[in-house]
Amino acid sequence: MGNIHEPKCKKCRRIGEKLFLKGERCSSTKCAMVKRNYPPGFHGQKGKKRASDYGAQLNEKQKIRNTYNLMEKQFKLTFDNAQKLSGNVGENFISLLETRLDNVIFRAGFASSRPQARQLVGHGLFTLNDKKIDIPSVQIKTGDVIKIKDNKKNSPLFKDLAERLKKYDVPGWLNVESKDVISVKILHKPDLKDVMKNLNVHVVVEYYSR
Repeated sequence: MGNIHEPKCKKCRRIGEKLFLKGERCSSTKCAMVKRNYPPGFHGQKGKKRASDYGAQLNEKQKIRNTYNLMEKQFKLTFDNAQKLSGNVGENFISLLETRLDNVIFRAGFASSRPQARQLVGHGLFTLNDKKIDIPSVQIKTGDVIKIKDNKKNSPLFKDLAERLKKYDVPGWLNVESKDVISVKILHKPDLKDVMKNLNVHVVVEYYSR
């Protein structure tokens, strides 16, 4: 599994939007977008120049790639797989991104950010259909059940999870159980109308179709 070493806050400042890569910190006054709401670098405070059509496409591609915490090779591979499926390429692309195991963990409320979700999966803290899984990129299907391992439920990472989930708005395509066995079941494909509100995926399709 590859690692992304660039500071998370710089990604948000470069894009010009909060990507919520640091969980609760992004909603606090400590967020870099609150303290320094301008691009990183020596000339950052001078503001951004008007982007060309290519620049706008690149910016949106980077926004979506960083939102899902992927490296360029992983992101492009996912797009290539979306092109092989029948139907709308953009919708297929977002659907594949949403149904990655690490994203499902995040959407279910088991992690405060996608980077944390990816780390938790990589450490082998979950099972998929009662089998150990530690690959964040695995595609989750309708009917699949993800559980926190029994010997990990009392970990400091999850000790107050049940209380946190009571306040968390779980997406309608997921069913989260937080009593005896903490698990999430995929009920159906994600509702892309909600997912795509702030993501202009069609610009990304144009970018890769040049």
